[in-house]
Amino acid sequence: GDNARAPYGPHSFEIVYRYTLQAVEELFRRGCELVILACNTASAKALRTIQQNDLKRFGEGKRVLGIIHPTVEALGKLTTSRHIGIMATQGTINSKSYEIEIAKLYPDIVVTGQACPLWVPLVENNEFDTPGADYFVQKYLNAILQTDSKIDTLILACTHYPLLLKKIHEFVPPGINVIPQGKYVAESLDYYLRRHTDIAERCSKGGNCKYLTTESAEKFNENATIFMRQTIDVENITLHY
Repeated sequence: GDNARAPYGPHSFEIVYRYTLQAVEELFRRGCELVILACNTASAKALRTIQQNDLKRFGEGKRVLGIIHPTVEALGKLTTSRHIGIMATQGTINSKSYEIEIAKLYPDIVVTGQACPLWVPLVENNEFDTPGADYFVQKYLNAILQTDSKIDTLILACTHYPLLLKKIHEFVPPGINVIPQGKYVAESLDYYLRRHTDIAERCSKGGNCKYLTTESAEKFNENATIFMRQTIDVENITLHY
């Protein structure tokens, strides 16, 4: 987690690309064969450039994947009205990445994006399940549904947003599916590794987790506990700026 420089959402394409590349380089240096950019903003603003311009210098076989395409692939079976909404950071919305990827696979689907700049701070300040969150959750949901009343599926296109699910369900009209990404990204990764057995064979087995942060380990652990529901061991690192 590049927590010292997060959130990435408001930053320019160049800054997000630079920060993301530094993190990818560090993970490759530590022996990772496959890196997933578990951030929509990084996937939108940095993934393609890294894949096209940088991967070859890291050596044969290294791979970097994002989380937008796996989400988009699942959309075909999730929407009936063929009108979907994207709830995301300003950076992801500005990138038009979802519109571009959806148009490739499902040109009939109408996409509406809504930036939710205050949802990440609500989560990171542990306010996601308080009455104070109600106004900003309802505000952004009302905005997107007023833009397109035919929306039947909302994609939570930020890894922070699932913590707001309880609040979101309070304000979403009946009949609208609210879709966190985790399930579809995990299923896509499983399918990818079954198709690319050479990569799967190079990846370690055993389910071990190691957490790295560019912020203080104490602060990271405090925030991570919100997501993981348990304390974790974390190492503070410095990326090569």
